[in-house]
Amino acid sequence: MNTTQLKQELIHRISRIEDIDFLNAIKTILDYKGKESFIELSADQEKELLCASKEGKKGKVISQSEMDQKVEKWLSEK
Repeated sequence: MNTTQLKQELIHRISRIEDIDFLNAIKTILDYKGKESFIELSADQEKELLCASKEGKKGKVISQSEMDQKVEKWLSEK
């Protein structure tokens, strides 16, 4: 089945659906797919990410579990 045939099949099948909840679910899927997949960053956020990327490339990283421990310790000190 090519793209055109698939679109026609989907249109035909959707046109027979009477369940409003199901139609809304399909709409949600279509709306999600249409959204752009990027986040608008401020200049400061972009700077922080570039800095973190450079540090990562230099091997200045820790594991997630180490980070979790540091955060727990930090929170318990407050």
